[in-house]
Amino acid sequence: MLTGLAPLVSSNTRLLILGSFPGAASLAAQQYYGHPQNQFWRILQAIWPSCAMPTGADSYKIRSEWLLARGLGVWDVYAACEREGSLDSSIRKPVVNDFAQLRRWCPELQAIAHNGGESFKHARHTELLGLPVYRLPSTSPANASWSFERKLAAWREVFEKHGLV
Repeated sequence: MLTGLAPLVSSNTRLLILGSFPGAASLAAQQYYGHPQNQFWRILQAIWPSCAMPTGADSYKIRSEWLLARGLGVWDVYAACEREGSLDSSIRKPVVNDFAQLRRWCPELQAIAHNGGESFKHARHTELLGLPVYRLPSTSPANASWSFERKLAAWREVFEKHGLV
């Protein structure tokens, strides 16, 4: 059984991005969206172009602070699962995270956006919070049917609705 990452949220998180479960590269690095071909960080850089994307030894820590400062949070729908490789289709015996805690952790939370279809399968859990829930195109390299520009436009629209742009 694999265990996911702790939520990356703060008291000023207004929009929470929910993935499904970290891929092998992300688990190994203990970083959200740690695979170099995942477009998550590239999309954020395009949405917030005036903010330089940190690189170097402490880059993940700095990038995490960077997105939290802008009202964005990151977590996954699954707390744990069994899986060979990184594909969502390989997830077995998933354990869903406890979303009821989000109101305590994020009193400013306005909306939840699911990063991809596997995450969105659990929208019924997040809708119970009484917030808008969105399905965003996955930033995974496995989602090659959407161009970067098309993904960016969908993500930007949700960010704009909640004052993150």
